Amino acid sequence: MIVLVPADVLNPRRVDEHFAAEANAARDAGLDVALIDHDLLVQNGDVSRAVARVRSGGVALYRGWMMQSHQYAAFGAALAERGVILRTDAAQFRRAHELPGWYDALSDATPFSVWTAGDERTAFQAACAQLGAGPAVLRDYVKSMKHYWNEAAFIPDAGDVDAAWATACRLRQLREDDFVGGFVLRRFEQFVSAEARTWWVHGECRLIGPHPDNPHDFPPGDLDVTRFAPLIAGLGLPFVTVDLALRADGVWRVIEIGDGQVSDRPSTSEPGTFIEMLSSSGRPGSADG
Repeated sequence: MIVLVPADVLNPRRVDEHFAAEANAARDAGLDVALIDHDLLVQNGDVSRAVARVRSGGVALYRGWMMQSHQYAAFGAALAERGVILRTDAAQFRRAHELPGWYDALSDATPFSVWTAGDERTAFQAACAQLGAGPAVLRDYVKSMKHYWNEAAFIPDAGDVDAAWATACRLRQLREDDFVGGFVLRRFEQFVSAEARTWWVHGECRLIGPHPDNPHDFPPGDLDVTRFAPLIAGLGLPFVTVDLALRADGVWRVIEIGDGQVSDRPSTSEPGTFIEMLSSSGRPGSADG
């Protein structure tokens, strides 16, 4: 397996510092590591040059900065021309990366959600009506602006459409060109724990740990994720993260699903353990890992 990582912006022959520990652990485990130019890919759209340093054919897994689904599809096509096949294909990436791709399969385990196609006010008002009055959390298909909670994420009452639209406009302004798909309105639920990040390979949970935003808030040792396993397996995705939080009534709920390739690893997670998970994560019964 080839592990593809972003190159340092200032020194393209070196790994981006954020992913250096994982790259070193991958090399120590005997895996091939190749550099890609993330900026060329996502900012300039020069996909062929972005993958020019990937020289050997084989099956690859990306560990790097986020990209949009159409960029990932172009990335995969450019790699395929070089004989390199991403283990997660473009359709699988979109299904994991964008909430509408995974929501139906997880609807019983995650807050009720509705969304728009695009950023028009008329569609947003219809989504508010569908959600109904009461507090909600706003995001786009990929990301919220939770660090701007009161101005761009939390809606005290979706029934107050003018106030809700003001929040939506602020989210749209902050996301700029990174805005993906449309607005997503999620029913607000009260959570009483830090989020836990769980890592799943072909529907099997391989690691449980803290969320990168709270790397020292480890989840309880008895956190049982088995009830989520059939739901995650039903997505048919090779490598995903599932973020969980404890609701006030004592029920663990799915907050987010993401493609594992672009999900951050908490600083308190050992890179060697993480890479061991990746290097043994081929399909059960296969030899591609």
